[in-house]
Amino acid sequence: MTEKFQLHPQLAADTSIVTDGPLSHVLLMNDARYPWLILVPKRANLVDYDDLSADERKLLGDECAAVSATLKRRFDAHKTNVAMLGNMVPQLHCHVVARFKNDAAWPGPIWGVGKAEPYDEETGNERLAILRADLISAFKHL
Repeated sequence: MTEKFQLHPQLAADTSIVTDGPLSHVLLMNDARYPWLILVPKRANLVDYDDLSADERKLLGDECAAVSATLKRRFDAHKTNVAMLGNMVPQLHCHVVARFKNDAAWPGPIWGVGKAEPYDEETGNERLAILRADLISAFKHL
């Protein structure tokens, strides 16, 4: 019997679901300092990028590119950081973070800089709605 996909409890605790891409759940990190999305391929027992098939790796890359382009356009970001670390949460996931020259961590990485600032309910819901609409549209082209 094939094991069923389950989102890692830490990702579930730190994020809200935005939408689903062809391969991945797209999650919004609950840190209002950065427009920060996390893609989690909906496959059981994935740890590393090479656990995906060649077709899945391409699809994850296409999803990351669509998310990156959406964040840059929507938030007028200077650039995006795309990273798969997995040291704290072993489930394969990919961070896509919009970055700005005036953000608290610039030009370094965001990890370990300051404390997360959770969204207030209204702002979080607005961000989710905007990103959901943008990504549903972007994913139609994949």
